[in-house]
Amino acid sequence: MLHLYLDESGDHSLRHIQPSHPLFVLGGVILADDDAVAAAEAAMAAFKRRWFGAERVVLHTAELVRNRRAFARLKDVGLRSRFFEDLNDLLVRLEFSLVACAVRKDAHLERYGDAAIDPYLLALTVLVKRFCFCIRSDVEQGRIVVERRTPQLDREVEMGWGYLRTRGTRYVRPSLIARRVEAFSFVSKSDAPVGMELVDAVVSPLGRMLLGKRTLIDQSIVQAKLRGGPDGEEWGRGLSVLAHE
Repeated sequence: MLHLYLDESGDHSLRHIQPSHPLFVLGGVILADDDAVAAAEAAMAAFKRRWFGAERVVLHTAELVRNRRAFARLKDVGLRSRFFEDLNDLLVRLEFSLVACAVRKDAHLERYGDAAIDPYLLALTVLVKRFCFCIRSDVEQGRIVVERRTPQLDREVEMGWGYLRTRGTRYVRPSLIARRVEAFSFVSKSDAPVGMELVDAVVSPLGRMLLGKRTLIDQSIVQAKLRGGPDGEEWGRGLSVLAHE
């Protein structure tokens, strides 16, 4: 069974668009099967024991980049540098692939006006389609795990998922989605399934990379993890950018 873990970078709202960060990204880490999940869990646990002496620490980018809570000691420049070298090495060694959809909110709103679709739901449609294509036959199935946010936002995502299961997408029939996606569930980041930690680690750097900004995670690693098509090209397959300039 394939596992797809989804997380976001940036604000999905079309009402408030920051000129310095007009991009919303929904990213997904795909782990090929239960063995890949177990291997990632073991490697992540060893990484946490090495750096924090415990496995309960949750890798959370928002706290990590600001040196908060468990990451406060990374204010030391030398220690911080060694930590990210080790984290980058971990990401290289783990076997996972990345799919993502980025929405340029300003261009999207300018093009579609009042008919503009919520960027989160628009990106979810793209990634569900990609995930169904990753599952090679109806014998194999997948599960989608989404980060829990607020009750209202979770309801909106659940309604969007219900719409996709009922209506399908432009390229994927609803019957195919129903056959290939066994489960769609929410999980809190504090529960720390390894797939959520991995997608949290790479989705923000991907967004910053698309905006031409510096990242602490090696951008070449993020790009190498993007799922390629038959010709090896990741653009439009592992990565879709909508309403781009």
